[in-house]
Amino acid sequence: MKLRKITVKPESRRHRWYEDACGAAHALDLIGERWALLVMRELMWGPKRFSDIKAGLPGISANILTQRLEGLEAAGVLVRRKLPPPAAAQVYELTAWGYESEPIFQALGRWAARSPAHDPTLPFSAASLLLSLRTMLDPLRAKGIDARIGFRLGVETFTAHLADGHIEIARGALDNVDAIFTGAPPVLAAAIYGGQSLESLEQADALRVEGDRALALRFMALFPLPSKAEPPG
Repeated sequence: MKLRKITVKPESRRHRWYEDACGAAHALDLIGERWALLVMRELMWGPKRFSDIKAGLPGISANILTQRLEGLEAAGVLVRRKLPPPAAAQVYELTAWGYESEPIFQALGRWAARSPAHDPTLPFSAASLLLSLRTMLDPLRAKGIDARIGFRLGVETFTAHLADGHIEIARGALDNVDAIFTGAPPVLAAAIYGGQSLESLEQADALRVEGDRALALRFMALFPLPSKAEPPG
């Protein structure tokens, strides 16, 4: 059977890189530009203004961020909209299809965490931290826990609901939570992943815990990192 030759207009191929029908190649056509995935990461917990996205990506320039937002909008990954008065600000938000990309971040995160070259001391945004919690949660360790954990991470607040070995996280007010962590995302990451004790971070006034302290300590132990990959040779 002969394949029918399909003519593609040059305009529709303008931003293609790979000229490859593989789904993975097309994914890279859509989101493979530098910073594109990280822009999506910052929007994973809901709409944000341009300045808020940029604050979560300290290494990106305003010009590049504008280009990536425009490219992702053209690809159908995100949309722009205006908030109603009195805010009347323009925000960017992932589409329903854009939100379906979360497993990509989880797979990449698990894989890259095994890299001996991974540097956990680099900047770490609130979006990064929360995605890491959804990625690294050990269902067996979390079994039997039904609790709501609040996070004050800079100007943003989030609530995580642990139940049935799963964790759901939403941005918004801290209502009916059992424990609250307050601190910068890198500090909380140091407590959960870096082995720094809660007591030492509290004494340094870098992290504060309110509510059920025993639950907070148990929560911090639910996210084991995978072992590092063996070096070649």
